[in-house]
Amino acid sequence: MEDVILKVENLSKQYRLGKIGTGTLSHDLNRWWHLVRGKEDPYLKIGETNDRSLKGESEYVWVLKDINFEVKRGEVLGVIGKNGAGKSTLLKILSRVTSPTKGSIKTKGRIASLLEVGTGFHPEMTGRENIYLNGAILGMTKKEISSKIDEIIEFSGCERYIDTPVKRYSSGMTVRLAFAVAAHLEPEILVVDEVLAVGDAEFQKKAIGKMQDISKTEGRTVLFVSHNMAAVQSLCSKAIVINKGMISYKGEVEDAIQYYLKESTKHQLLNEIQDRKGTGLVTLKDVKVYGTSEGILPQTGKPFHMDFILDNTNSIKTNAITFDLRIDDHMGQRIAWLSDGVLKNKESTISSIIQFYIPKLNLNDGLYYVTTHIRVDNQVSDWIQNAFSFEVTRGDYYGSGKTTPTNQSKILLDFKVNYL
Repeated sequence: MEDVILKVENLSKQYRLGKIGTGTLSHDLNRWWHLVRGKEDPYLKIGETNDRSLKGESEYVWVLKDINFEVKRGEVLGVIGKNGAGKSTLLKILSRVTSPTKGSIKTKGRIASLLEVGTGFHPEMTGRENIYLNGAILGMTKKEISSKIDEIIEFSGCERYIDTPVKRYSSGMTVRLAFAVAAHLEPEILVVDEVLAVGDAEFQKKAIGKMQDISKTEGRTVLFVSHNMAAVQSLCSKAIVINKGMISYKGEVEDAIQYYLKESTKHQLLNEIQDRKGTGLVTLKDVKVYGTSEGILPQTGKPFHMDFILDNTNSIKTNAITFDLRIDDHMGQRIAWLSDGVLKNKESTISSIIQFYIPKLNLNDGLYYVTTHIRVDNQVSDWIQNAFSFEVTRGDYYGSGKTTPTNQSKILLDFKVNYL
C-alpha cells in the first residue's frame, strides 16, 4: 500500500439533464427534508446508465457509477473508452475541478492537470505570467518556478511569444505551454486528457517522450486519456476501459486495448436496406468485418477480413457469381476497388459466404464506406450503395514504432529506400 499514490473507491457522479443542470428548488427542498430525517438522497435511487445513444426516461443520469481503481507511484495508467463514456468527467473529479456525488479519492502529493485547451490560463496575462500563476496554483514557490522557467519556455517552443497575452496564442501554442508547465513543475501525479491531439506530430512525440521520462526516471505517476491506441500502447503500463460510466475492464495495457477494440466492433445487418437494385437471384444477406479475429476492430498493418453472407437460394455456382466492392472514405473519395472477377481459378462450387482477406491492411485510420455489387452471369443481381461502414484504428504499418499521420495519406505502401 505504500506505493499506491492514487486510490479511487466507489466513485460516482450524477448529473441532472436539461437546461437547469444544478437542480430546482423543489428538488433541493426534497433533498433537505430527507437529509434532516437521516434518509438517503431520493435522487440517488433513480438515474439511468450513461448511454448517450438512448433517450431514456429519467432526468438524472449516472455519468460515472461505482468506479474503483488504484495507481502506484511511477505507473502510467491509460484511460480509454468511447466518446461520452465518462473519461473526462473522471479526470475532472480527480483534478478537483468538480466534486463526486458519491465515493472517495485518496492521493499522495500534488496533481497537475491538462484537461482542455486554455484550462487554468488567464487570456489577458502573458505566457510568462501564466507560468507563475499555474505554478502558484500547484503550490510552487516563486523561487522554484523561476528555477524551471527557462526549461519550460524552451520545451514549449513559444519563446518568441512568451511575453504576449495568451489570448493571441493558437490552440496548439496554448497546449504546448500548458503541457510544459504541468510536466516541469514536478507534480506527483500528472493528468493528461485528449488535448495533446491538438498539437502537431512533433510536439506529440516530444510530449509522450517527456511523460515516459517523468514516469520511468523521476518516479511520478501519469493518467493518460487518448483515442490513439498506438500512443496508449507505447506510453502506458496499465489501462482501464470505461463504458457507459462504468469500468468494464482493467489490466495490462495490451489486453485492455484488445478488449476495447473488440467492444467497439460493430457490423450492420442488411435486411432493412430498401435502396438496392438488381434481379435478386443472389443477394447480400449480412456482413462481418473484423481484424485479426472475429470481434477485433480492423487495425492498420494487421490482418483484415470481410465476410459476405449471401442469400443464394437458387444454388448458383460460385464461378457464375462476380462479387465487386468499392471502398470510399468519409468524403466519398474512392480509395480501393476489389473484385473476385479479376482472380484466376475461381471455384465452381455453390457458396453462401465469400470472404475477402487482406494479410496486411494498408488503410490508414478512419471511417470507410463499402458499396457492394453482385453479378450473376454478367447481370446485376444485387447492388447496394454504401451498404455498410467500418472503422480502422491507427497501427504501426511499417514496424518502426511509429504511426503515419492520417492527414498525409489514406493508403500506405510497402517501400524501400536506397541511399546511394
